[in-house]
Amino acid sequence: MGASRKLQGEIDRVLKKVQEGVDVFDSIWNKVYDTDNANQKEKFEADLKKEIKKLQRYRDQIKTWIQSSEIKDKKVSASYEQALMDARKLIEREMERFKICEKETKTKAFSKEGLGQQPKTDPREKAKSETRDWLNNTV
Repeated sequence: MGASRKLQGEIDRVLKKVQEGVDVFDSIWNKVYDTDNANQKEKFEADLKKEIKKLQRYRDQIKTWIQSSEIKDKKVSASYEQALMDARKLIEREMERFKICEKETKTKAFSKEGLGQQPKTDPREKAKSETRDWLNNTV
């Protein structure tokens, strides 16, 4: 009984750290896409990579627990099994987001993929051009 209680405490700690890690990942993600400075962007991307590595370690631990006999034999309540599955899926979703971000940053400007992409416009520039187009159409 003591071992299962210890396992539950450990699972609770990891689930809490996963949630905190996902929150930190989200805040860094927003910083990456909000900044215009290239140096800051690189720094935030490095932070993003560091955070995703932490989440991947937690994911490995969660996968080990899901496979373990204590979880499968229901020595630990079923709600923990579902919480572990949800946390794993959440981490995997964040990994996919990171993969997209990494692909965007690794794409060279004059590669086939880089030339095939639409040019990125600043939201203010986009609003200006839409307003300019509207004015030209009305005039």
